[in-house]
Amino acid sequence: MACRIGELVLKCHDPEVLARFWREVLGFVELDREEGVYIEIGPREGFGGPQPTLFLIRDDEPKNGHARLHIDVNPTDRDQDAELERLLAAGAELVDIGQPADASWHVLADPEGNEFCLLKRRIDPL
Repeated sequence: MACRIGELVLKCHDPEVLARFWREVLGFVELDREEGVYIEIGPREGFGGPQPTLFLIRDDEPKNGHARLHIDVNPTDRDQDAELERLLAAGAELVDIGQPADASWHVLADPEGNEFCLLKRRIDPL
């Protein structure tokens, strides 16, 4: 038997802000929290389902450079342009990390500057 990803852990200065942002982006709900320490968000089915949860843990250390791991998201119910508008309205910012001008994806950053990519292809929602 192989492993599968159960949760992704993201250190951040303000778990409240990032939980709100990523709930909007992913359509997740809050699953668990320890006030001032962490917030776990995920699909309504909770931990252990087909999608990993996102565990946002408070960390006061400054972010140093680009993350070695980032999240890629895919539109599920609209095209890439419409999803880009929605993500920007939710608080994402477009960033340039040296991607080609004609890239089929957009590189964005969440409210704390964590990079993630919006891919072009649509996938079916779970």
